[in-house]
Amino acid sequence: MAGPRHDPSLYRDRDVVPIRRALVSVSDKSGLLSLAEALVGAGVEIVSTGSTAATIRDAGHEVTDVATVTGFPEMLDGRVKTLHPNVHGGLLADLRLEHHETQLGEFDIAPFELVVVNLYPFVETVRSGAEGDDVVEQIDIGGPAMVRASAKNFANVAIVVSPESYPSIIQAVADGGTSLVQRRELAARAFAHTSAYDTAVAQWFAEETIAGEVDLPDHLTIQAEKLANLRYGENSHQRAAIYSRVGGHGIAQATQLQGKEMSYNNYVDADAALRAAYDMVLPAVAIIKHANPCGIAVAAANALDPIASAHLRAHECDPVSAFGGVIAANRPVTLKMAENLRDIFTEVIVAPDFEPAALEVFAEKKNLRLLKLPTDWQQERMDVRLVSGGLLLQDADRFPEDDYESVAEGWQLVAGEQPEDISVQELVFAWKSCRAVKSNAIVLARGGATVGVGMGQVNRVDSCRLAVERAGDRAAGSVAASDAFFPFSDGPEVLMNAGIKVIIQPGGSVRDEETIALARERGVTMYFTAARQYSPARPPGRPRGPGCAASRPSRQVVRRRRVPPPPAPPRARAPRGSRSPS
Repeated sequence: MAGPRHDPSLYRDRDVVPIRRALVSVSDKSGLLSLAEALVGAGVEIVSTGSTAATIRDAGHEVTDVATVTGFPEMLDGRVKTLHPNVHGGLLADLRLEHHETQLGEFDIAPFELVVVNLYPFVETVRSGAEGDDVVEQIDIGGPAMVRASAKNFANVAIVVSPESYPSIIQAVADGGTSLVQRRELAARAFAHTSAYDTAVAQWFAEETIAGEVDLPDHLTIQAEKLANLRYGENSHQRAAIYSRVGGHGIAQATQLQGKEMSYNNYVDADAALRAAYDMVLPAVAIIKHANPCGIAVAAANALDPIASAHLRAHECDPVSAFGGVIAANRPVTLKMAENLRDIFTEVIVAPDFEPAALEVFAEKKNLRLLKLPTDWQQERMDVRLVSGGLLLQDADRFPEDDYESVAEGWQLVAGEQPEDISVQELVFAWKSCRAVKSNAIVLARGGATVGVGMGQVNRVDSCRLAVERAGDRAAGSVAASDAFFPFSDGPEVLMNAGIKVIIQPGGSVRDEETIALARERGVTMYFTAARQYSPARPPGRPRGPGCAASRPSRQVVRRRRVPPPPAPPRARAPRGSRSPS
């Protein structure tokens, strides 16, 4: 089915259209009375609905209720108000065509020259944290219908969707009417407005309904609004900007409290740091440089200032690399932590909040960027990555929130025994930290703090050597975690030679038996997780967590690989009751 086609000679010229009748129905009442006063003063009939009509009438202006026009009262809690031929006929009649004008007369329908509509606050409702029916009730039906009808008929009708346009309409009323150019511009804004609105609704439904193992959608919609231009991108010759997705609760919505403008790379590193810090249950700090961790740690047991303790322990992992790093904390930054940072050059600190005394200390560092997270900050459910000609979408790799036991629940003890002096929480800490490192990733950790990190090497044995080299004497007695299986036993041998006591890896190599045999021979405990944390090095600008209409809740979403159980002692039970690092 398609719209009718008319002989071009039938259209009459129509440029300036005087405003005699206006339909006004808005949820945002700002500027409404000034507009109404101008319209009434020019003798314009105002037709309105519900609370809009009441607001105008209470101000002493005459209003025609839309029910008078339709012959029907508003019904179904206001769901049906304007969906009627007496309204839409007046919006869609193309008065350049004589037969349209005749038909309006036959049905006694008066045309509208101005429509002022802004839609129910759907996006704002979602941002507020509302759920279910409370959100659904904010899906506007009649509003978008009126907006689209009026925008289609811009040759005759001026459509206004934002109070920002009121001054120009007030001026047009004074000048004798709206021009064709003005109406066309307003129509373009109106179609963009309804498009963004519909995208937000589609996105919300996708996020709410795609769950479990349901296939990812056939069509993907991404909507975002530009917040600011950035000085440049990853490099100085690249343009860049920061965008906010509808319903976002992440780094893009953070409030900058002080410091220079955020850069493209600052945002990338801050987001990576947040993910690493918030993977932990206990107070934790992550220090990131070029998307890789310089150190991750949780607070020491019985620390007087837990978050300050976590920062010091993270910094000790690699103080040289931490210079000029980006720091994320999963607890409010305290005065003590601020004082510890007084002589450490740092680019960005992001946290849920900052103590007033801490802000006073940081005020001495004018260039230091401080970001306060939105109160509803949350990790993204989906990951997206641009590829030439398209994009890749996947479930985000997430750990269970506030739960460490379930992380290790499926682990298999394939060599040695659970060391009495290393808790399961410490093992989980090493495994979680490994996820923050780009592959090939090896993390050495001890007591809830990283002591050596080997990242981004093209073979796993080199990452082992790098982690051991950076750890130095601290490698002895530590826990090693590998983000993927060891294809040969040479990597584990490097770790064992350095005195590592426990190795955690996914398993799944055809040479697993060789690695297990070496661990047993050397008296080293080895766990297979049956899940990997592979995170290949990629350009810092990789988009993450878009405003995409494809998102679903998940716990730790990772690809599970069945590992043939080798002959080994029974799986050790995780120690309970210990609240060590996680």
